[in-house]
Formats: sequence, structure tokens, C-alpha cells
Amino acid sequence: MRDTNSKRNGNHRGKRRNLAGVAVLTTVLWLTGCGVPFPGNLSAGTPSSPQDRVDTGFVVTGPDSYDSADTAILVGRNEEENTVTFLNLDLGRKYTLSMDGTTRLYDKYGEGISMNQLKMGDIVDVTFLKAKKHLTTMGLSARSWSYMNVENYEIDPSRSEVSIGSQVYKLTSNTQYLSEGNFIDLMDLNVADVLSFHGIDNQILTVRVEKGHGYLRLVNDENFIGGWIEIGQSQIRKITEDMLLLVPEGSYKVNVTNRGGGGIKNAVIRRNEETELDVGDLEIPEPQEGMVLFSVTPSNAELYIDGTKVDASRPVSLEYGMHQLIARADGYQSITQYIRVAQESVGIDVELDTISKEESPSSTFAPAEPSPTPNVPTDTTTTYYKVYIDSPENVEVYVDGNYMGVSPCSFKKVEGTHVITLRKTNYETRSYTIQVDDSEKDLSYSFADLVENALTNP
Repeated sequence: MRDTNSKRNGNHRGKRRNLAGVAVLTTVLWLTGCGVPFPGNLSAGTPSSPQDRVDTGFVVTGPDSYDSADTAILVGRNEEENTVTFLNLDLGRKYTLSMDGTTRLYDKYGEGISMNQLKMGDIVDVTFLKAKKHLTTMGLSARSWSYMNVENYEIDPSRSEVSIGSQVYKLTSNTQYLSEGNFIDLMDLNVADVLSFHGIDNQILTVRVEKGHGYLRLVNDENFIGGWIEIGQSQIRKITEDMLLLVPEGSYKVNVTNRGGGGIKNAVIRRNEETELDVGDLEIPEPQEGMVLFSVTPSNAELYIDGTKVDASRPVSLEYGMHQLIARADGYQSITQYIRVAQESVGIDVELDTISKEESPSSTFAPAEPSPTPNVPTDTTTTYYKVYIDSPENVEVYVDGNYMGVSPCSFKKVEGTHVITLRKTNYETRSYTIQVDDSEKDLSYSFADLVENALTNP
């Protein structure tokens, strides 16, 4: 019995010694494998030194692992390489950082989001490891503000300013302009576009086209030249030959009238596409006229109908349909409005508001003959300064919707903002907004070549 018990106790002690040895060896391997200094070299019995350690270059990163921070504009993403590119706002320089599973993305309120919820042009706060070029966190900047889907705004490229309501903001050299996710130039924006503005303080840093524009052309419109076209509730234009109108994308009821005839057509405008509206089936009856009696305040105001001065003290005979009215008087604010004549007689009140002494011009009032529409005059003389469109060559040129000719061509220089539209069959139509100054010299513009239409040239 003693021998048997001794053998059993000996076996248990042997097993405990073996387990202890395995535990020691496991601990040594774990400590050395994790890079933790072990207090001695097992083979030599001497202490280890820093020179004996191997730097693998591996750094465990996380939301708190960064040495740099920035507020920047997101301007690029490479999904294959999993990198993102930013534009620094102070230096105007771009830099690229890598992303991985440890990178944290969040919205303006600190809530987690995915990369797909961020857009090119977003103003973001980022933290990163500069040496590793590794992005730690990226979130929509809490300092930024936004005006979404703005229709009423005024852009002044010459002053680098944008007026939104009563507020005026500055455009900077870093401001980014985007349409359908692609970066564009300031000149590519048009007054018909619905825009979103994003910025910090009084600076606009990103402008996005939320609702772009297309083009509307009337066909078989010979009977309506000189008449009027109404597009929705906002655009009224006198119909000229071969006009090409820039219209915000969307669905519209288009009212085409002339001499009391015409009718309403439906049109769908798609971004950067040209829509043809056939009005050949609209009838124009025998001309009918109505007598219009104007009541004008002040009584000495000058009244113009469709660009022709009329005697407001007497009834004026006008054809049925749309007409433009302009009223002017010294010391009063001029008005321009549209009137519709659709019955044998009608009375119309016209009242001008006075101008305060601070607003009144110092020179004697001498109104120029009004133009029936704000169109750019055609090139009929050479006694004025001109705007030249030099390139691309052999494309149709339209100024504010009116046909000017085939480039290279020129038109009369008129101060203000104008839209230049370039068109060529089987090519994508492009429009540019230019700011024409009042300097006594000619201006010349050269634009990029038109791109072949993918639908006609697959």
C-alpha cells in the first residue's frame, strides 16, 4: 500500500512540475512576443538592451491616436486605395490620408455615420497621424453653416461676393463649386440654377448646384416671332428668331402668345439637355384690339408700351395678348411690368414711388429709349465697344438666349451680367456667366471646346 501511494504522490508531483514548466515557458513566449522586455537572456544569461529590440513599424491607432488636427474641405476619395484628400483652408494646399477600420466618421452632432453620407465639398474637422498619414477621425465641422436650395441670390464675380437676402458673403480662392459630384468653375454657374451655399463665418467655401438648368427651343414658331413666351410663373420673354432659352430643370406649363392667339404647352426640362417645343399647331386668329385707359401717377410720367412711347392721357389701342409697360418720371422710381389685354376695354393704374434725396441722382433726368426686352443688341454698327467670342470656333453663340451668330463673332458690349450659351449639333451645350464692366475697351472670351454628346457618339 505504501509503495502504491508513493508512486501516486510522485506522479502528481511530476505532473505539477511539468505544468509549472509549461506555464513559465508560455509566459516567456507571451512577454517576448508582445515586445515586453524580459529581465534576462535565456541563452546568455545577460540583460537585454534596446539595440536588441526589433521595430516592426506597427502602431495601434484609434479615435484618440493623433498628433494633428485641421478644418478642411473634402475634395477627393480613392475607394481602391481607401484614401481621402483634403484642401487646407489656410495654405490652400491639398493632402491625402489613408483610412482603415479604426477611422471614425461622424456628423456635426457627433453621431456616427458612414463614408457614403459625406459628400465632396463638405467642410470637415479631421484628426490624423501626420507621419503615418493616417486619418483618425473625420466629421462635419460644427463651425460651418449652410443655406440649402437657394433660388434668390446674386453673385458678383468682380467683387467676389454673394448676396443671400440681406447678408453678403465673400468667395475665396479656396471656394469649391460642384455639380452632380463634379468640380466646376464659378463661370459654370447660371442664374437659373438652384444652389446650396456652405461656409464658415462670412466666407463661402462650397457652392453646390442642387437644381441645374437645361435649354428650351421653340420650333415652327414663325407666327409667334415678336410675341411672348411665359415659362412657369417666373420667366417672361419676347420671342425672337432662333432663340435658345436657359431654364431651370423641371416640368413647366409654357404659354406662347401673339396677337391674341397661341396656347399652353407642357415641357420637361432636363439638366444640360435641349428640349424642343413644337408650337406649329397653335392658332393665331385675326388680330383683335382692346382699348386701354391708363391712370398714371404722377401725371407727367412717360409711358412706353413694347418700347414705343405712348400718350397716357388718351386710350391706347393694343392687340390682344401680352405687352411690356415701362413708366418713368424725374424723381420717381421707374417700373417695368407686363400687362395682358384680353377684352375690348380695360383700365390700368400705374403709380410710381418717389425717390428720396439721398437716392436721387445729381444729374438731370434724361431717360433713354427703353428696349422691349433686356436683350443684348445685335451687332449692326461699329460705333461702340464689343465683346468678342473667339473660341471654340464654329459653334452657335447665344447671349441671354438670343442668337448672335457662329463663332468667332461679336456683340455690343453692355454692362452687367450675361449668360453665354455655346451650341453645336451632336455636342453638349454649355453656358457660362460673364460679368461685363463699363470700361471703354473691347473684351474677348475663349471657352473650352464642347464635348461630343455620348448619346450620338457612343
